[in-house]
Amino acid sequence: MIALELAFNDDPRRLDARPAHRAHLARLHEQGVLVMAGPWADDSGALLVFRADEAALDEIMSTDPYYSMPGVSVVAKRAWNPIVGA
Repeated sequence: MIALELAFNDDPRRLDARPAHRAHLARLHEQGVLVMAGPWADDSGALLVFRADEAALDEIMSTDPYYSMPGVSVVAKRAWNPIVGA
């Protein structure tokens, strides 16, 4: 699994891309690729957990322009080994 952490700033352009991004995430969840995703409570960023290797996640990110939108920064992309709830 890979955990992806995003940070948001005040640039409103990211909000224009958010509906398509969330629809894309819903499809990935239905396919079993996205385990969970959601914004921090203060909307300063988000955490997404994928059941994918790094190459697959890079492909996912390249097909969703949200990750390169002004206002969205990838803070961390880290392999994760859950021991409970995997």
